[in-house]
Amino acid sequence: MKVDEWAGDTVWRDRAIERSTRNARERAAKRVQQFLDAARDVIAAKASTEFTVQEVVDQSKQSVRSFYQYFDSKHELLLVLFEEEMGIAVARIREATADGDPLERLEQVVLMLYDLCAPGRVSEQPLFAEFAQRLLVDHPEEVVAAYAPATEYVAEIVAEIGEAGLLRKGRPRRLAAIVLQTATVTAGRSTGVHQPITGEEVWQFCLHAIVPDHKLS
Repeated sequence: MKVDEWAGDTVWRDRAIERSTRNARERAAKRVQQFLDAARDVIAAKASTEFTVQEVVDQSKQSVRSFYQYFDSKHELLLVLFEEEMGIAVARIREATADGDPLERLEQVVLMLYDLCAPGRVSEQPLFAEFAQRLLVDHPEEVVAAYAPATEYVAEIVAEIGEAGLLRKGRPRRLAAIVLQTATVTAGRSTGVHQPITGEEVWQFCLHAIVPDHKLS
């Protein structure tokens, strides 16, 4: 038997390789996190997602070469940040709307999502106010993944509304997608206009869109 064939069957060799791979992953994760934290700092300082890769590199105290080892572009960096922030936001929304009547819970979710995505309101996060809107226009195929945590939670509540016999005929997940898109897109497009659409108006529209009027009386 050849030495390399014998080595392939040893437990300790496999453990050594696994440890080496794990250490490499941990180092990579640390460096990626440094870039993400640096990008958050730059975004907060500029109150905008209009920054350069070099600014993030300088803030992270790493190299441009290192940046491109982990990210193909600034867009990919922003996408990773947006997915993280969306996950955090939805976790908070879940906690705040965990109990109660499903329609009342959905109302709170819609209002919180509206505020999150409306520039200059509760959230001053340009990732939602700027990047999310560009994502919808320029990269619609990436929207599904980026909004997955919010979509899943809204779909859960809409399913509960259906179980209560209050939902219009149709596919619950598509109705949930309509609610989510109405809240987030309208919020992002309501800035800079004379009479912006309010979160309460968005909720009333969503409510009547998914629940028959005779069941609301």
